[in-house]
Amino acid sequence: MEGTSYFPGSVYITNTSIYYGKGNLSKAICNVSTLDSEEIAGKAVLCDKSPNIDIFERMKEVERAGGYAGIFVGDMVTSDRQYYILAQFSIPSVVLHTTYGASVKEYVTSENNAKVKCMKFVITTLGTKSAPQVAFFSSKGPDPINPGVLKPDILAPGQDVLATVVPNKANFKVCNYNMVTDYGFISGTSMATPHVVGVTALLKAIHHDWSPAAIRSTIMTTANTLDNTDTALKDQLTGLLATPLDFGVGHVNPNKAMDPWLIYNVGFQDYVDFLCRLGYNKKQMGVVLRRNQWSCNQNPTDLNYPFFIAIFPKNTSSVTTETFNRVVTNVGDDTAIYRAVVVVPSGISIKVEPSTLTFTSKYQKQSFCREHKVAPNIQYGYLKWID
Repeated sequence: MEGTSYFPGSVYITNTSIYYGKGNLSKAICNVSTLDSEEIAGKAVLCDKSPNIDIFERMKEVERAGGYAGIFVGDMVTSDRQYYILAQFSIPSVVLHTTYGASVKEYVTSENNAKVKCMKFVITTLGTKSAPQVAFFSSKGPDPINPGVLKPDILAPGQDVLATVVPNKANFKVCNYNMVTDYGFISGTSMATPHVVGVTALLKAIHHDWSPAAIRSTIMTTANTLDNTDTALKDQLTGLLATPLDFGVGHVNPNKAMDPWLIYNVGFQDYVDFLCRLGYNKKQMGVVLRRNQWSCNQNPTDLNYPFFIAIFPKNTSSVTTETFNRVVTNVGDDTAIYRAVVVVPSGISIKVEPSTLTFTSKYQKQSFCREHKVAPNIQYGYLKWID
């Protein structure tokens, strides 16, 4: 059976006795200061699942009591210390999914002299399904300040990313020795952001004159919403289907982003009007815009972003209508015809006018209006322009 481990040593553990605190709940879950050194010395310690105790706290307990290795039962490795997880695996340890953990527990409790036949580390398993998923620590929407703007807007690789680290500083400890390395596994927005920045740089190299908003639109409208099993992206923590408030418009796809065909561009005045609608004062506007003068339109248009969020009063019980206006720019072939394809669940009525956009030249702009009629609950759908 396979589990998850970040222990950096290529150790090979064989014919090692397993300790399990059967009949003592605190010892069974490896609670803090409960394990007896004489009982577990030189043994692989099995620690049962606990909803209240962090896996890394249990690892510390096994290490404190002199355990030879640790086998921890849990659905995944989750912790506030996820950012640099390698430092937490100071002894040979593996985290087994609850299903596998139940099998090991059954074996240990039924055998008088249960042993680990072999335990190997530093093995990478490829082709994991389903992937990608929304990481359990990923920030979710809606945006508390302006729920009309999609949060998050894009998903990118951000868990267990092999990244450079400071090479002359101890990053983790193995067998009481401080270890240094050139690379380490790091997770978080600090890993996802560089992926998107890299895609942005590649797009800028291809399209030198594109605005930041055009590149943002390109990345968003070409993202993947399906995983490698051709099903909708899932939430890693729950295993359930994720929503746009979890993954935004989808997972970034660099190759598809090179040819978006249509883009939603945004100009400077559009951002000014957006900030004005948020109620920013003069000082705040100056900090964001880095200008001393600007003007707010009396009749501002919608922010020309590639998503639509309809927000209704909390106590609304009837079907409500909301209209959005957007402008798309043709960056594909000189002549092209696109038709609107709407994918929505029952309970949502979407009307797009015009339903067909005809372009006769590159960089030509066309406007369309999208009318929503929805019942007051959270639902999601897609508008696709098909050429």
